[in-house]
Amino acid sequence: MRLPTAIAGAAIIAGCHAGAPAPVTGGAVAESRYLFVWAGDSNKQESDFLAVVDVDRRSASYAQVITTLPVGATATMLHHTEYQMPASGELWANGFAAGRTFRFDLRNPTRPRLAGSFDEAGGFRHPHSFARLANGHLLGTFQHRAGDDQAAGGLVELDTAGQAVRAVSAAGSPGDPTVRPYSIAVVPELDRVVTTATDMHLEVRSRAVQIWRLSDLTLLHTLLLPPGPLGDENWLTAEPRVLADGRTVMVNTFTCGLYLLQGLDGDAPAAVPVRSSAYGEGRFCAVPVVAGHFWLQPSGVEHAVVSLDVTDPSHPREVGRLELGEDQVPHWLALEPSGTRIVITGYRDLLTWVLLADFDPATGAVSLDTTFKERGAARPGVFFGRAVWPHGVTGAAIPHGAVFARP
Repeated sequence: MRLPTAIAGAAIIAGCHAGAPAPVTGGAVAESRYLFVWAGDSNKQESDFLAVVDVDRRSASYAQVITTLPVGATATMLHHTEYQMPASGELWANGFAAGRTFRFDLRNPTRPRLAGSFDEAGGFRHPHSFARLANGHLLGTFQHRAGDDQAAGGLVELDTAGQAVRAVSAAGSPGDPTVRPYSIAVVPELDRVVTTATDMHLEVRSRAVQIWRLSDLTLLHTLLLPPGPLGDENWLTAEPRVLADGRTVMVNTFTCGLYLLQGLDGDAPAAVPVRSSAYGEGRFCAVPVVAGHFWLQPSGVEHAVVSLDVTDPSHPREVGRLELGEDQVPHWLALEPSGTRIVITGYRDLLTWVLLADFDPATGAVSLDTTFKERGAARPGVFFGRAVWPHGVTGAAIPHGAVFARP
């Protein structure tokens, strides 16, 4: 997606449905051993690849790239991955411009394997986000109808090989012909699916959120978000997330609005603005995660990750803030299964970096892990601007989606 002018030079908007952290057993927090990072060749001459990074604090190779796996495709506009590592051990990641999603077998984390890939499915193309379903299938948002990038896409249920099981169109939305299915949240307890509608190419602008019935994928409602105090924070609907109760959904926008969806299982659902942030020019809020009763929100113009207590989702309350550098624009967050760490990628000074932050699930506090840095490095993080990788001398890379391995 082409970003607002204030974030010129950045290339991609991403998002997905985040699940709940894994339970902690035995009185101790089980942290992940590895982090999987989806990265694209910076000059678009070499293959995009998956990198495996050691994130075990006890390890002698902490913050080192252990191995990489090129996918044999260049300039795909590496983009979205699933947010958490599925129990199956297979992770999906897409290259949006290529309209191609790659399936990685990560059951042996230090020997990743490309299990396959797919592009069009169910009459739609350019997949964006995926959510795992109880039957083992995945539900994906596809931005466009196959053969027509000016037409709205839809939802596609896919089997584990990426083959379409059923598909439905998002076209014909009353009041908003600009819908391009973007991100997704599944709410099994209410038999609902919530999707957003931002066009990755920003050729059209949308303020729509769509509500579907999960059991038969019937489109039930299209809500047009009302403005909040800023007057325009309802545009570019971004990421729906299910809160800890399994029934409440909040959605943010790239223009820094936060909305509570009410009456999802009724005949007259509504979207209520509950927070507007990042006043001023160049507002850009991106991919959040839910951690217990906290909502963690990256805010580009504030150069920060903001922690909100959403115990009362009608009145989010800021309880923590990770301040980053003045030229660092956080974009992508993903939560460790332990619920105690997040990974951060982003733009500008973060464009070629991967950071880790510690999260306190009791207080909502967020702090940078300053020990997560390579040998001899002067600053925290893993640098993807290097020339040499385990798969060869292929030059600098840009990381985007990053997912913790299961402990």
